[in-house]
Amino acid sequence: MSAPGPLLLGLDVGTYSSKGVLVTPAGELVAQQVVTHTLSMPAPGHVEQDADGVWWADAQQLIRALLQGVDPARVAGVACSAIGPTVLPLDSHGRPLRPGILYGVDTRAQAQIDALNRELGEARLFAHSGMALTSQATGPKIRWLREHEPGVWARTHTLTTASSYLTYRLTGRHVMDHHTAAHCMPLYDPRTRQWSPAFSAAVLGDRDLSRLPDLAWSDERAGEVTPEAGALTGLRPGTPVAVGTVDALAESLSVGVRAPGDLMLMYGSTTFFVLVQAAATPDPRVWSVGGAFPGQVNLAAGMGTTGSLTRWMADEFARDLPTEQAYDALFAAARDLPPGAQGLLCLPYFSGERTPINDPQARGVIAGLTLSHTRAHLFRAALEGVAFGIRHNLEAFAALGADVRRVVAVGGGTKGRLWLQIVSDVTGVPQETAEVTLGASYGDAFLAGRAAGLLSAADLPGWVRPAPTVVPDAAAKAEYDRLYPLYRELYTGTRPVVHALAR
Repeated sequence: MSAPGPLLLGLDVGTYSSKGVLVTPAGELVAQQVVTHTLSMPAPGHVEQDADGVWWADAQQLIRALLQGVDPARVAGVACSAIGPTVLPLDSHGRPLRPGILYGVDTRAQAQIDALNRELGEARLFAHSGMALTSQATGPKIRWLREHEPGVWARTHTLTTASSYLTYRLTGRHVMDHHTAAHCMPLYDPRTRQWSPAFSAAVLGDRDLSRLPDLAWSDERAGEVTPEAGALTGLRPGTPVAVGTVDALAESLSVGVRAPGDLMLMYGSTTFFVLVQAAATPDPRVWSVGGAFPGQVNLAAGMGTTGSLTRWMADEFARDLPTEQAYDALFAAARDLPPGAQGLLCLPYFSGERTPINDPQARGVIAGLTLSHTRAHLFRAALEGVAFGIRHNLEAFAALGADVRRVVAVGGGTKGRLWLQIVSDVTGVPQETAEVTLGASYGDAFLAGRAAGLLSAADLPGWVRPAPTVVPDAAAKAEYDRLYPLYRELYTGTRPVVHALAR
């Protein structure tokens, strides 16, 4: 336990697990906790989680565990992040009316995307939002809710997202950060940074924006812990709570990504990119959004299935191994194979794909299989397929003129460094790493310090202790340069077939 003094509590609810930390205002870790949970996939393309049974239950469990042996009065601030953007309808009492509809891995609203593009015009929508409508956008999912669940819609009083729901349960206030709100297109205007009625009728059925939360920056104070939340969590009522944000933005803060040209590469259940920019460079292939701090702009991108793919492979192809050993064994076996997995190529589009192809009907493909291939080859091919997808995104960034000066890697997939090395070899890009890789919850603790008035944005670099940089291997890169065009061709060549199968 650290010497007596104020503590900051950060909490992140991810796709498959939730994490919490207690740190000092200097960034020193005092305690950490993790709980796991599952997803619900009730229909093809539908990916959901229960707001109270997963998000809020995890939050309560983590907070109580972190406060064991700690005087709650020492907690000077709290901040939450979570998967997003999600869609969660609440009734007039703030109670969830259905499970939350998840971010871009949920592809149910393609018909609504097509309808909005047809009715409003793709060019007009892009000019308004600075982004194209994709499975990441919440507007089409809100329209899906209105069209497919009219009973739920009739009772919907508030539309929120996962991080905002946690902040609401702690403070009683509905508030959303600008980064997340940008994905609520076409309801958000990035120029005015306000909700816009311009296209609201096509999404909400009317021009009434009262269902939407207040807007603020991630590091602003949303409110204070209510007596009810204090009784459920053990936090002291009156403790400041930050607005919070999506997990990827909090994760970028956790490794000091804050200056223009800084790019976070997050190795999680999905792979996410957050680039801090001096000025926005909107492009239909990626997402132009607000940052964590007032006035900041980010370019963001995200793949659909990366860590989720390795988890699937471990679950399906390593059933003979205890869960805790499966990953270690698969990574160790993959490390012994040469670049190219001895003739295999993998398209990692097992949940469709987000950026830069934005194709919800894309599907996973493993090409080149022979009877000599083993599960180690399949696993190596999956790691390499994700790396090729990362290269594809980085090339899209370069094509639109985005200035990437340094890449910082973070997330569970960085452990063991094999995946990092493969990505650097495929992309030719060095990746910086940090000694403390606690993830989004650590970034949330920094936001908590901002909301509590204990930290400034300039304090963030002091929280990050650098670890060795991963540099490309020239020989491996030469082999991957030969394979990358085949990876791109594999998608275009199989697209008609997998689209037909998806239908």
